[in-house]
Amino acid sequence: MRVNSIHPGFVHSPMTEGIPEAFLQIPLGRGGNASEVSSMVVFLASEESSYSTGSEFIVDGGLMAGVPHRTFD
Repeated sequence: MRVNSIHPGFVHSPMTEGIPEAFLQIPLGRGGNASEVSSMVVFLASEESSYSTGSEFIVDGGLMAGVPHRTFD
């Protein structure tokens, strides 16, 4: 049996609608999309991840990595 978990960070949704992008301190400089999280779900449900187990997959644009936020002008 394989057991993995997905830990999404800030994802655009109706619940986060009022939060401006400039407020986010995410290293990739933007919030995520539901499709980016669902792609991880599809990967973990596929045979491509058959040797992955007991892992936490973080989908947060680098926030937990502690990389400083940088804006690109």
